Amino acid sequence: MYRYIALAFALVATNATAQEFTNHTTDEPFEDVSFAIESAILAKGLVIDHVSHTGDMLERTRADVGSDKVLFLGADVYEFCSATVSRQVMEADPLNFNYCPYAIRIYEQPETAGTVTVSHQTYTGTMEPVNELLESIVSDALGLN
Repeated sequence: MYRYIALAFALVATNATAQEFTNHTTDEPFEDVSFAIESAILAKGLVIDHVSHTGDMLERTRADVGSDKVLFLGADVYEFCSATVSRQVMEADPLNFNYCPYAIRIYEQPETAGTVTVSHQTYTGTMEPVNELLESIVSDALGLN
């Protein structure tokens, strides 16, 4: 029994993991950046599975939880998947399933008003094609090409 548990931990340790986030900033308005990210995702032929309006939720519930701190002027998370890239990384390691869908986050904080950050997780190992996809979308949206 313990041998199987040790083997499971060893297998988990070898899978790709989200190490950190890659961040890009722009002085474009939040709404314009959100539209550009959405457009860049769709231009790749991908379907947006969900948009989480995290900033709106945090602001809407701020008083309910007894806080007076405004955390974000805007904060959205775009979740999507790519059949091609997902198949590639999951054929390399089926447990890469754990990282799908992929997400791009957009936020603007009061302390840095006028600066919008676009963020995505950076993966290691067999997940490198996902890094390339995420960077491609962000580059297209922000005109970094």
